[in-house]
Amino acid sequence: MRGDTGFPVADAENDFTRMRRQQVLSRLSTWLRREPDDVNIMLPFDEVVDALGWVTERRVGLHTVRLDSIVGSVDRTRDFDRRFRPTSARVRERWQRLALAARRGESVPPIDVYRVGDLHFIVDGHHRVSVAHALGLDVIDAYVTEVVTRIDAHGIRHRGDLIVKDYRRLFLERVPLTGEARASVVLAEPWDYAKLGEHVEAWGFRLMQDEGAFLDRATVARRWYSEEYQPVVELLRQADMVGARPETEAYMWVAGERYRLIRNHRWDHDVIDALRATTEVPR
Repeated sequence: MRGDTGFPVADAENDFTRMRRQQVLSRLSTWLRREPDDVNIMLPFDEVVDALGWVTERRVGLHTVRLDSIVGSVDRTRDFDRRFRPTSARVRERWQRLALAARRGESVPPIDVYRVGDLHFIVDGHHRVSVAHALGLDVIDAYVTEVVTRIDAHGIRHRGDLIVKDYRRLFLERVPLTGEARASVVLAEPWDYAKLGEHVEAWGFRLMQDEGAFLDRATVARRWYSEEYQPVVELLRQADMVGARPETEAYMWVAGERYRLIRNHRWDHDVIDALRATTEVPR
């Protein structure tokens, strides 16, 4: 075990002192680098599930989970940071008791967690996870309840990412893309999802006027992707107007510029050439 001197009581005390020192140094480093305040804060389970959209959950039993996949808490505890280092001395007594038991080889009960995608959130067992980190372990036994959400949890690193996920979930409720289309239409800025949602709805309204028939959201989403989005992105690629940006950002920029400069909704090579001639293409 990490820091093992052969004296379990002293080793457990040193484990706690080392973890507290690391937590303080991490806070100082975050402040010096001017990183967001929430990078070292546990992700709150309720906020994550609200942003992703709860669908259902089921108990899946006892599993071994990676410690680095445990990123949050159900009760939003402030006793530990994102890496489960103690944030104060008030947990010392219980923490050292658990560390001593682990160092003596005594049995430690599994923790309880919720699983959302590949992320885990602690229901019970914060101290046990913290001790496992201190001892240099990679995995821990846990009783797992799996939560299914409307959109996936991929890309969530800290609480600021939940804003983007929340707006994406709302966008996909308005524009219910599926399969490849769902995976392809991705934006980095939260408010861009709201703007794109309005854009697609306006496109769908014009389509219904042209065809004289009502179309549901799923149909509008499918036809917008195949009849508008994909052809436009292909035109932009041919004109070298996508660059290193995500293709959805390129689409949104050129769609806005097209209407601002040309005042119509058609797409062809003449439109692309006019945009290239009258605007500076962002990269």
